[in-house]
Amino acid sequence: MFRPENAPPQGDLPELHVVFQSGKLVTDMRSTELCLLEGQLTRILGWQVRRRQFIGLWGEKPVFAVEIDERDELDPLQFASGSLYQLLGRVDEQLFAAAGRAAQLLDWERDHQFCGRCGGAMHTDLAERAMRCPPCGTTLYPRIAPCIITLVTRGDELLLARNANFPGPMYSTLAGFIEAGESAEETLRREVREEVGVEVDQLQYFQSQAWPFPNQLMLGFYAEYASGEITPDRTEIADAQWFHYTDLPAIPPASSVAGQLIRHYVASRHP
Repeated sequence: MFRPENAPPQGDLPELHVVFQSGKLVTDMRSTELCLLEGQLTRILGWQVRRRQFIGLWGEKPVFAVEIDERDELDPLQFASGSLYQLLGRVDEQLFAAAGRAAQLLDWERDHQFCGRCGGAMHTDLAERAMRCPPCGTTLYPRIAPCIITLVTRGDELLLARNANFPGPMYSTLAGFIEAGESAEETLRREVREEVGVEVDQLQYFQSQAWPFPNQLMLGFYAEYASGEITPDRTEIADAQWFHYTDLPAIPPASSVAGQLIRHYVASRHP
């Protein structure tokens, strides 16, 4: 239902807004779509829009990411504000994609107000989705950080790890950023080796997912165990173990590519 676009449609169409305030997503607790607010609501409540980015279409309605003034009051009986994480598992992938795109574009505009080359003020070119510096000609487009995320398997067993920064006992797949000059496959082998000390082969691409925390593109892979003993690095990885597919710990939700990798593999072992 959500279709990313760069230019809004012609005509005076009713708008939908994904609203942020002080970096937090505003949700309407009375709405089934939570973060998609009717555009007229923003005007009726008198919220002051400080930034505005067109992000695409929801059906035929144009959707805009808007950042409202930090002093605007939110009715606690109708609205809540919080992290994008609050949407995981609560909304479908299309709605999450819209909210994630909105967050990334507002963050990009906010973080590039001045040119890193000459210090001049940047101007927004909404037609091309770019920030431009008139004095020196520098042009900046939204930046995406590519990452690999992989499920390492050994027959009926899955290698899952608990990140040292996870607040709870959840175990997930391994992931890491692609460094300059690396291919995705090289990154995968390096990250698995660095994080848990094992070697892998038989890499197979699964699917990708935009991950707006803050601007990542997750490239999902399967990899088969080749050799080595699990040795968590203890910096990023607090614990890592082999788990039989019938006896898994708490895992990420199905809305994440990590959760999809795990569930897809389990389904393939137990059709």
